[in-house]
Amino acid sequence: VQLQASGGGRVQAGGSLRLSCTASGRTFSRYVMAWFRQAPGNEREFVAAITWSGGRTYYADSVKGRFTSSRDNAKNTVYLQMNSLKPEDTAVYCCAEALSFGTAQSLYGYWGQGTQVTVSS
Repeated sequence: VQLQASGGGRVQAGGSLRLSCTASGRTFSRYVMAWFRQAPGNEREFVAAITWSGGRTYYADSVKGRFTSSRDNAKNTVYLQMNSLKPEDTAVYCCAEALSFGTAQSLYGYWGQGTQVTVSS
């Protein structure tokens, strides 16, 4: 199982980025996909989750209304569209998969490597 995240970079506050996470080695459509992030000195935190079909999403309060998660099961890829970025969104973002829908990290058995997002003021 491999989860490959990409799309990170450096943007100014108010800008946008789109992260992608492509999975291989599993039947992608069977898994809930989520995004987590970890800023320096902070614990890893939940950002967003999307159900198997993409019909339901859930977001952390800190990103609600600014971030949108979607998925394309034909491409084995989940996306995180990040708009109106703030300096406090600066972190390493990683994707993870689970069989159950939720925000707890313990639900997620497989994790991808992270992609760095840096938002300057």
